[in-house]
Amino acid sequence: MSPEESVRAGNLSQALQDLQQRVRGNPGDFKSRIFLYQLLAVLGQWERAATQLKVASDLDPSTLILAQIGRQALQAEQLRARVFAGGTTPLLMGEPEGWIALLLEALRLSAEGHYEKAAELRGQALEGAPTTPGTINGEKFEWIADADSRIGPCLEVIVDGKYFWVPFSKIKSLRMEPPADLQDTVWLQTIVTWTNQGQVPALIPTRYVGSESGDDIVKLSRRTDWTAHPADTYFGLGQRMFATDAGEYPLLEVREIVFNAEAAGG
Repeated sequence: MSPEESVRAGNLSQALQDLQQRVRGNPGDFKSRIFLYQLLAVLGQWERAATQLKVASDLDPSTLILAQIGRQALQAEQLRARVFAGGTTPLLMGEPEGWIALLLEALRLSAEGHYEKAAELRGQALEGAPTTPGTINGEKFEWIADADSRIGPCLEVIVDGKYFWVPFSKIKSLRMEPPADLQDTVWLQTIVTWTNQGQVPALIPTRYVGSESGDDIVKLSRRTDWTAHPADTYFGLGQRMFATDAGEYPLLEVREIVFNAEAAGG
Protein backbone atom coordinates (compact mmCIF):
# COMPACT_ATOMS: atom_id res chain seq x y z
CA MET A 1 0.00 0.00 0.00
CA SER A 2 1.38 3.42 -0.96
CA PRO A 3 1.54 6.35 1.50
CA GLU A 4 -1.30 7.99 -0.43
CA GLU A 5 -3.44 4.86 -0.04
CA SER A 6 -2.59 4.65 3.66
CA VAL A 7 -3.75 8.24 4.16
CA ARG A 8 -7.01 7.49 2.34
CA ALA A 9 -7.44 4.43 4.58
CA GLY A 10 -6.85 6.56 7.67
CA ASN A 11 -3.60 4.83 8.68
CA LEU A 12 -1.24 7.72 9.31
CA SER A 13 1.55 5.81 11.06
CA GLN A 14 1.89 3.46 8.09
CA ALA A 15 1.74 6.41 5.69
CA LEU A 16 4.52 8.17 7.60
CA GLN A 17 6.71 5.08 7.71
CA ASP A 18 6.37 4.43 3.98
CA LEU A 19 6.72 8.08 2.99
CA GLN A 20 9.90 8.51 5.03
CA GLN A 21 11.29 5.44 3.31
CA ARG A 22 10.40 6.94 -0.08
CA VAL A 23 12.16 10.21 0.79
CA ARG A 24 15.26 8.39 2.04
CA GLY A 25 15.36 6.48 -1.23
CA ASN A 26 15.11 9.67 -3.29
CA PRO A 27 16.19 12.68 -1.18
CA GLY A 28 15.92 15.07 -4.14
CA ASP A 29 12.21 14.39 -4.72
CA PHE A 30 10.75 17.70 -3.54
CA LYS A 31 7.17 16.59 -4.22
CA SER A 32 7.53 13.74 -1.74
CA ARG A 33 8.97 16.19 0.77
CA ILE A 34 5.96 18.48 0.31
CA PHE A 35 3.72 15.47 0.93
CA LEU A 36 5.80 14.64 4.02
CA TYR A 37 5.44 18.23 5.27
CA GLN A 38 1.66 17.97 4.91
CA LEU A 39 1.53 14.62 6.69
CA LEU A 40 3.71 15.88 9.55
CA ALA A 41 1.40 18.90 9.87
CA VAL A 42 -1.59 16.57 10.16
CA LEU A 43 0.30 14.74 12.91
CA GLY A 44 1.06 18.00 14.71
CA GLN A 45 4.81 17.59 14.32
CA TRP A 46 5.26 21.27 13.55
CA GLU A 47 9.06 21.51 13.74
CA ARG A 48 9.64 18.47 11.55
CA ALA A 49 7.08 19.78 9.06
CA ALA A 50 8.95 23.10 8.88
CA THR A 51 12.21 21.26 8.21
CA GLN A 52 10.69 19.42 5.25
CA LEU A 53 9.37 22.70 3.84
CA LYS A 54 12.83 24.23 4.09
CA VAL A 55 14.44 21.30 2.29
CA ALA A 56 11.73 21.27 -0.41
CA SER A 57 12.19 24.99 -1.12
CA ASP A 58 15.97 24.53 -1.28
CA LEU A 59 15.48 21.73 -3.81
CA ASP A 60 12.98 23.64 -5.96
CA PRO A 61 12.67 27.44 -5.72
CA SER A 62 9.18 27.24 -7.24
CA THR A 63 7.98 26.06 -3.81
CA LEU A 64 9.25 29.18 -2.01
CA ILE A 65 5.82 30.83 -1.70
CA LEU A 66 4.23 27.58 -0.52
CA ALA A 67 7.06 27.19 1.97
CA GLN A 68 6.62 30.70 3.32
CA ILE A 69 2.86 30.31 3.76
CA GLY A 70 3.29 26.88 5.32
CA ARG A 71 6.03 28.02 7.68
CA GLN A 72 3.87 30.91 8.89
CA ALA A 73 0.90 28.59 9.41
CA LEU A 74 3.06 26.20 11.44
CA GLN A 75 4.22 29.07 13.64
CA ALA A 76 0.63 30.27 14.01
CA GLU A 77 -0.40 26.81 15.24
CA GLN A 78 2.14 26.98 18.04
CA LEU A 79 0.86 30.42 19.09
CA ARG A 80 -2.69 29.11 18.82
CA ALA A 81 -1.92 26.33 21.29
CA ARG A 82 -0.62 28.89 23.78
CA VAL A 83 -3.77 30.99 23.33
CA PHE A 84 -6.05 28.07 24.20
CA ALA A 85 -3.80 27.13 27.11
CA GLY A 86 -4.42 30.60 28.54
CA GLY A 87 -0.81 31.72 28.11
CA THR A 88 -1.37 34.56 25.64
CA THR A 89 -4.07 36.21 23.53
CA PRO A 90 -4.68 36.18 19.77
CA LEU A 91 -4.35 39.25 17.60
CA LEU A 92 -7.57 41.20 17.07
CA MET A 93 -8.71 43.20 14.06
CA GLY A 94 -9.10 46.89 14.84
CA GLU A 95 -10.08 48.29 18.21
CA PRO A 96 -11.11 45.41 20.51
CA GLU A 97 -14.72 45.51 21.65
CA GLY A 98 -15.58 44.95 25.28
CA TRP A 99 -17.39 41.68 24.70
CA ILE A 100 -14.30 40.16 23.06
CA ALA A 101 -12.24 40.97 26.15
CA LEU A 102 -14.80 39.02 28.18
CA LEU A 103 -14.66 36.11 25.73
CA LEU A 104 -10.86 35.95 25.95
CA GLU A 105 -10.93 36.14 29.74
CA ALA A 106 -13.44 33.28 29.69
CA LEU A 107 -11.03 31.34 27.48
CA ARG A 108 -8.23 31.81 30.03
CA LEU A 109 -10.48 30.74 32.89
CA SER A 110 -11.59 27.64 30.97
CA ALA A 111 -7.95 26.72 30.40
CA GLU A 112 -7.44 26.90 34.17
CA GLY A 113 -10.51 24.74 34.82
CA HIS A 114 -12.73 27.53 36.18
CA TYR A 115 -15.68 26.54 34.01
CA GLU A 116 -18.48 28.15 36.01
CA LYS A 117 -16.85 31.58 36.11
CA ALA A 118 -15.84 31.22 32.45
CA ALA A 119 -19.42 30.42 31.48
CA GLU A 120 -20.65 33.50 33.36
CA LEU A 121 -18.25 35.77 31.47
CA ARG A 122 -18.99 34.03 28.20
CA GLY A 123 -22.69 34.65 28.71
CA GLN A 124 -22.00 38.35 29.25
CA ALA A 125 -19.86 38.38 26.10
CA LEU A 126 -22.60 36.80 24.01
CA GLU A 127 -25.12 39.33 25.30
CA GLY A 128 -22.84 42.14 24.12
CA ALA A 129 -21.87 40.62 20.78
CA PRO A 130 -23.74 41.82 17.69
CA THR A 131 -25.97 39.33 15.91
CA THR A 132 -24.80 38.37 12.43
CA PRO A 133 -27.54 37.23 10.03
CA GLY A 134 -26.63 35.99 6.59
CA THR A 135 -26.43 32.86 4.45
CA ILE A 136 -24.22 29.79 4.55
CA ASN A 137 -24.07 27.80 1.32
CA GLY A 138 -27.13 29.83 0.32
CA GLU A 139 -29.15 28.84 3.42
CA LYS A 140 -30.36 31.70 5.61
CA PHE A 141 -29.45 32.09 9.26
CA GLU A 142 -30.22 34.71 11.90
CA TRP A 143 -27.04 34.07 13.87
CA ILE A 144 -23.85 32.06 13.50
CA ALA A 145 -21.16 30.95 15.93
CA ASP A 146 -18.41 28.40 16.17
CA ALA A 147 -19.88 25.27 17.74
CA ASP A 148 -16.99 25.21 20.24
CA SER A 149 -18.16 27.14 23.30
CA ARG A 150 -14.81 28.89 23.72
CA ILE A 151 -14.87 30.65 20.35
CA GLY A 152 -18.47 31.77 19.92
CA PRO A 153 -19.22 34.50 17.34
CA CYS A 154 -15.59 34.77 16.25
CA LEU A 155 -13.51 33.23 13.48
CA GLU A 156 -10.05 31.82 14.05
CA VAL A 157 -8.06 32.86 11.00
CA ILE A 158 -4.46 33.20 9.84
CA VAL A 159 -3.88 36.36 7.80
CA ASP A 160 -0.42 37.36 6.54
CA GLY A 161 1.00 34.60 8.69
CA LYS A 162 -0.54 35.99 11.89
CA TYR A 163 -3.15 34.32 14.08
CA PHE A 164 -6.32 36.36 14.70
CA TRP A 165 -9.71 36.07 16.28
CA VAL A 166 -12.13 38.12 14.16
CA PRO A 167 -15.77 38.81 15.08
CA PHE A 168 -18.15 37.65 12.38
CA SER A 169 -19.61 41.17 12.55
CA LYS A 170 -16.43 42.51 10.91
CA ILE A 171 -16.71 40.14 7.94
CA LYS A 172 -18.77 40.69 4.79
CA SER A 173 -18.14 37.27 3.26
CA LEU A 174 -16.02 34.12 3.40
CA ARG A 175 -15.36 32.07 0.28
CA MET A 176 -13.70 28.75 1.00
CA GLU A 177 -11.70 26.81 -1.57
CA PRO A 178 -12.87 23.20 -2.01
CA PRO A 179 -10.50 20.80 -0.21
CA ALA A 180 -7.84 19.67 -2.68
CA ASP A 181 -4.98 18.12 -0.75
CA LEU A 182 -3.88 16.88 2.66
CA GLN A 183 -2.96 20.34 3.91
CA ASP A 184 -6.62 21.37 3.66
CA THR A 185 -7.41 19.03 6.55
CA VAL A 186 -5.26 21.34 8.71
CA TRP A 187 -5.83 24.80 7.15
CA LEU A 188 -8.49 25.67 4.61
CA GLN A 189 -7.72 28.37 2.03
CA THR A 190 -10.28 31.14 2.20
CA ILE A 191 -10.89 34.59 0.73
CA VAL A 192 -12.07 36.99 3.42
CA THR A 193 -13.92 40.16 2.47
CA TRP A 194 -14.14 42.65 5.32
CA THR A 195 -17.09 44.94 5.94
CA ASN A 196 -14.91 47.83 4.71
CA GLN A 197 -14.66 45.99 1.35
CA GLY A 198 -11.01 45.01 1.82
CA GLN A 199 -10.20 41.48 0.68
CA VAL A 200 -7.41 39.11 1.77
CA PRO A 201 -6.40 35.49 1.27
CA ALA A 202 -6.42 33.65 4.57
CA LEU A 203 -6.24 30.23 6.19
CA ILE A 204 -8.90 28.96 8.57
CA PRO A 205 -7.64 26.24 10.93
CA THR A 206 -9.73 23.28 9.80
CA ARG A 207 -9.39 21.46 13.10
CA TYR A 208 -9.91 22.47 16.68
CA VAL A 209 -6.78 23.10 18.69
CA GLY A 210 -5.18 19.92 20.03
CA SER A 211 -6.72 17.68 17.36
CA GLU A 212 -3.29 16.23 16.65
CA SER A 213 -3.73 14.31 19.92
CA GLY A 214 -6.85 12.53 18.63
CA ASP A 215 -7.12 9.35 16.58
CA ASP A 216 -6.26 9.34 12.89
CA ILE A 217 -9.81 10.09 11.77
CA VAL A 218 -9.91 13.15 14.04
CA LYS A 219 -6.46 14.23 12.85
CA LEU A 220 -7.70 14.03 9.25
CA SER A 221 -10.75 16.21 10.04
CA ARG A 222 -13.09 13.37 9.13
CA ARG A 223 -14.95 13.55 12.45
CA THR A 224 -15.71 16.04 15.21
CA ASP A 225 -15.63 14.89 18.84
CA TRP A 226 -17.01 16.93 21.71
CA THR A 227 -15.82 16.95 25.30
CA ALA A 228 -18.43 18.14 27.79
CA HIS A 229 -17.28 20.29 30.70
CA PRO A 230 -19.25 21.84 33.57
CA ALA A 231 -21.58 24.78 32.93
CA ASP A 232 -22.83 23.40 29.60
CA THR A 233 -19.43 23.97 27.98
CA TYR A 234 -18.22 21.94 24.99
CA PHE A 235 -14.72 21.75 23.52
CA GLY A 236 -14.18 20.30 20.06
CA LEU A 237 -11.57 18.01 18.53
CA GLY A 238 -11.39 17.29 14.82
CA GLN A 239 -13.16 19.22 12.08
CA ARG A 240 -14.48 22.69 12.92
CA MET A 241 -18.25 23.11 12.97
CA PHE A 242 -20.30 26.26 12.53
CA ALA A 243 -23.60 26.43 14.40
CA THR A 244 -26.55 28.56 13.28
CA ASP A 245 -30.21 28.77 14.22
CA ALA A 246 -30.82 26.56 11.15
CA GLY A 247 -28.32 23.78 11.92
CA GLU A 248 -24.65 22.81 12.04
CA TYR A 249 -22.17 22.91 9.17
CA PRO A 250 -18.77 21.16 9.00
CA LEU A 251 -16.16 23.60 7.71
CA LEU A 252 -15.00 21.40 4.81
CA GLU A 253 -18.55 21.35 3.44
CA VAL A 254 -18.89 25.14 3.51
CA ARG A 255 -18.15 27.02 0.31
CA GLU A 256 -19.49 30.46 1.15
CA ILE A 257 -20.78 32.51 4.06
CA VAL A 258 -22.27 35.92 3.27
CA PHE A 259 -23.24 38.30 6.06
CA ASN A 260 -26.03 40.85 5.93
CA ALA A 261 -24.30 43.74 7.67
CA GLU A 262 -27.32 46.03 7.35
CA ALA A 263 -29.43 43.62 9.39
CA ALA A 264 -26.79 43.01 12.06
CA GLY A 265 -27.62 44.17 15.54
CA GLY A 266 -26.02 44.44 18.92
